[in-house]
This record gives sequence, structure tokens and C-alpha cells, in this order.
Amino acid sequence: MSLKFVITGGAGFIGSAVIRHILNNTEHSIVNIDNLTYAGNLESLKSVENDSRYIFHKVDICNQEEIEHIFNKHQPDIVMHLAAESHVDRSIDNPLSFVDSNLVGTSKVLELVRKHKARMVHVSTDEVYGHLGKSDPPFTEDSPLSPRSPYSATKAGSDLLVQSYITTFGVDASITRCCNNYGPRQHTEKLIPTAINALINGKKIPVYGNGIQKREWIYVKDFCEILVKFVN
Repeated sequence: MSLKFVITGGAGFIGSAVIRHILNNTEHSIVNIDNLTYAGNLESLKSVENDSRYIFHKVDICNQEEIEHIFNKHQPDIVMHLAAESHVDRSIDNPLSFVDSNLVGTSKVLELVRKHKARMVHVSTDEVYGHLGKSDPPFTEDSPLSPRSPYSATKAGSDLLVQSYITTFGVDASITRCCNNYGPRQHTEKLIPTAINALINGKKIPVYGNGIQKREWIYVKDFCEILVKFVN
């Protein structure tokens, strides 16, 4: 069965990979909503921009009137919500922009999901769980939320908004909290592209803090396959 997707933040690293995956492997159609801030890059979607099943709207998800018009026009079956400010250091420099995008923006999307009775996949982050000590066991889905930056705090808040809509209004939604993604077309400020660029240019690889932090990674294409499975 062919479904109509609305994907917010579809010009971002993960969002664009999801769009390419869906268009290349299914019969579904996609409406991409992205405000094209620093992380948005339409070059990542050049291979699918002429696909008749793909439509792009440059819109801020906080603009209720514009996104409501898009929902009314396209009547989505599935909403994949990836639009978010997502860089920890930027959240420290400008926390209010993260509140606007990650909290206010999510509330606008949720209201339209509820109104249109669409299925929602809310893409969050494992950073909402906070920090693991050297001998601490891994986080699980039942671990308490303990965000440590404005970025992770606003993502945790958006998760709770989604959960409240599930409980209060019966919205059909799932929340994903994935580890770090890596792969082609990732923004150059992220760790792996930063390290690769440093090596190519004969520079030292920058070290975050004291260098003892551990990170878990998943290849972005693998994560895209998982996200599509959440549709069912």
C-alpha cells in the first residue's frame, strides 16, 4: 500500500537519508518540510528532487499557519518528525533557539498529527538519558531522563510532549532514541567528518574535553531502515 509521508527536517543528514531510502525502496510519496537552517542541505536530495512522489516546502515548523496549510493540502498518513536543532555546543551559545525549534515546533506538529489522525514517528536522541560513568550499565528504554545540555533538555521535553499526546489524546506515535549516526553527507561540524577533515589537511584531530568519553555509533542507512519499520 502506498502511503503519504510528511517528513520534517528532511534536508538534514538523517532526514535526507530517510527520504532517499523511502523513495528508492518503496512506492510511498513524501512531503519534505525544512527551514534550511545551517544543517539543511538540498544537495543531499539531488538524486530524488525530480521524483514525482517528492515535494519540498521551505517552512519553519513553528509557523502554525503554513504547516497547517501543508497538512490540509497533502493529508499525510505518516509524519516523521526529525526537524530539530541538534548541536550541543550551539545549544549552549543560543539555548532559546533550541526551545523554539525542539519544543514549540514539536507542539505545532503534534497538534496537526492529532487533528489529521496521522501516525507519528518522533526521532529523538539517546542524549536525553544523560551521562554514563565508566562502570555504569548501559541505558535502557526504562532509564530515567537526565539531560545535561539545552539541546538534550529540549529533546527530552519534546519526548514528554509526544508521550502526553499518546496518553491524553490517543495519538498513534512512537519515540526513537538512537545513538550517534554516521555516514555520507554528514555536516562537517560532527565528530567523524571533523576528524577526517583534520587528517586530510594534516592537522591534529581535536579532542572533546579530556578525551575519555565513549560514544556509540550506527550507520545512517541502517537507522533509516529501522525508522521505516516503525511505520507499521
